[in-house]
Amino acid sequence: MVSSKLTKILYGGDYNPEQWDKSVWPEDMRMIRLAGMDIVTVNVFSWAMLQPDEETYDFSTLDEIMAMLQDNGIHACLATSTGAHPAWMARKYPGILRTDFEGRKRKFGGRHNSCPNSLAYRTYSTKLAAKIAERYKNHPSLLLWHISNEYGGECYCDNCAAAFRSWLRNKYGTLDKLNEQWNTRFWGHTFYDWEEIVPPNMLSEQWSNRHTCFQGISLDYTRFNSDSMLDCYRLEYAELKKHTPNIPVTTNLMGAYKPLDYFKWAKYMDIVSWDNYPSADTPVSYTAMMHGLMRGLKEGQPFLLMEQTPSQQNWQAYNSLKRPGVMALWSYQAVAHGADSVMFFQLRRSIGACEKYHGALIEHAGHEHTRVFRECAQLGSELQQLGDKLLDARSDAKVGLLFDWDNWWATEYSSGPSAALQYTDEVHKYYDALYQQNIAADLVGLDADFSQYDVLIAPVLYMVKPGLAAKLERFTQAGGTFITTFFSGIVNENDIVTLGGYPGELRNMLGIWVEEIDALYPEQRNEIVMKAPLGTLAGSYSCGLLCDLLHTEGADIIAEYGQDFYAGMPVVTRNRFGQGEAWYVASSPEPAFLQGLLGQICEKHGILSIVPAKSGIETTRRTKNNQSYVFILNHHDTAQTIELGDVQGVELLSGQLANKQIKVAARSTIIIEETR
Repeated sequence: MVSSKLTKILYGGDYNPEQWDKSVWPEDMRMIRLAGMDIVTVNVFSWAMLQPDEETYDFSTLDEIMAMLQDNGIHACLATSTGAHPAWMARKYPGILRTDFEGRKRKFGGRHNSCPNSLAYRTYSTKLAAKIAERYKNHPSLLLWHISNEYGGECYCDNCAAAFRSWLRNKYGTLDKLNEQWNTRFWGHTFYDWEEIVPPNMLSEQWSNRHTCFQGISLDYTRFNSDSMLDCYRLEYAELKKHTPNIPVTTNLMGAYKPLDYFKWAKYMDIVSWDNYPSADTPVSYTAMMHGLMRGLKEGQPFLLMEQTPSQQNWQAYNSLKRPGVMALWSYQAVAHGADSVMFFQLRRSIGACEKYHGALIEHAGHEHTRVFRECAQLGSELQQLGDKLLDARSDAKVGLLFDWDNWWATEYSSGPSAALQYTDEVHKYYDALYQQNIAADLVGLDADFSQYDVLIAPVLYMVKPGLAAKLERFTQAGGTFITTFFSGIVNENDIVTLGGYPGELRNMLGIWVEEIDALYPEQRNEIVMKAPLGTLAGSYSCGLLCDLLHTEGADIIAEYGQDFYAGMPVVTRNRFGQGEAWYVASSPEPAFLQGLLGQICEKHGILSIVPAKSGIETTRRTKNNQSYVFILNHHDTAQTIELGDVQGVELLSGQLANKQIKVAARSTIIIEETR
């Protein structure tokens, strides 16, 4: 782990001195140190500089950069520079260029423009990673390896078509098995030779990124695309580890980024890192959920915040400034949820091309007398003051929220029932219901140890992979509470319907069967009518999106529909299963209902708010060596007085005693080192 070498939370960001005249470098170093920064990410897009032609490698500028970092006591997060290939490579090896979803062969330009199944790309990128590792393996400034940059996109070229067929052979073994699992008798799509299989894009099976004639082939191609890029990453990873087995390796992820299965990727990352770029109107609970997802990729291991902007972004429709205090507040939000670093893109603002209006520590004014610099320097001073207290501290959540990329892909490739069904939106609804009550939740993959949780929530568990139903049954039988929703238990891992009635393999545990699924138009609503009060839940609540028409098979009916021809049918059920309970929520409820339901279930398990819930106030707890730290973040633009409940201790930044209540300034954070 990186933290074993550190005395404080890492602070810094992306730095591109090769884009500037060397006369600027000394001033950069002065200002970076003045801001209290101790790490920079370098060499991210320098392949053209490092390899000007097929035979020549020139590390002279990178040598100077690394020496400069050493002289100034700054750690290097050293990238392999393979995120964008050089122009000469595209001209000499045109097969390196991607083909897009509409079947158009790309020209040189942009970035992430390399076909992941191009032999030329794999050969040259791996060779470059090896040369960099060999050259800098003993460099005093080297702290962390950074492979490529923000992997993403898709390719549908002939390289990928051939590799896809090989991938399918490895998965299915025979064409008979593939035809069975893809249900190719539909529309007479039977394949008689592997060479007949082509990538599913606008030229073949798909007419958009969500609409496909055959879910099986589209789902498999999405898996294949993620695996192909992972293979490229792993080739470079192997070269770095060959030379530096003790230097951790990462690549910067992008939160809930749909094309890549990050749970699979995380198995090959020594530490997870990610780039956080919310809009000004992104719900803070959604950003918190993304931090939780990054933490959950390696079952609670702290992660690195690799990028965020210190002020504004350049690529959104409306690139508003971060208001005073927001940069530090959102930085502390990352730390509160498990980050062991605070890093920015970028440290000096570019003078040309598409990122010249993206925020930076050093603005175009070129000096430290700016609001952004002052705020960054203040944060740097505070992180120095915190020292190593929070490094490697963990969350203590007892609620797990299942998140699965295969399920996401399959749900949104499904031909119906509603265009409005968005997997991440439904997951967020449940996360937000807990967030609003200051109840901690982990986002976890299907391979996680479920026994560490008392409550497990799986919104829209459309796909049930082999062994998952049995694993969930064991969790529930042992005393856990399992909650799932409409459109769950429908298909297997290849998107083939599980016959015998929905929710398929989950039916026995849930004690229900679903007869029909009604899709409501955006303006339509139904009602959840409580049969009897359940804690604070009483009366009726609005619901929409989808409505499962279900029958009970032993489950208790907690609430019924209030409208339409299925008024009086169950909408919320609870089935006692072993020592635990399995709940089913058959529609998408309004927030008040979810907060009430989840609050009641958590209270039954003794899972309570860290401090009494208050709108706009976010609270988390990290624990290290039996010492707990409570974060209280005020997202309001006015100061707030917070009731602390049972929390008491010392506020780390001010030294103020915290007992019973504490005042938190506008857009500000306090961190309490608990005394009990």
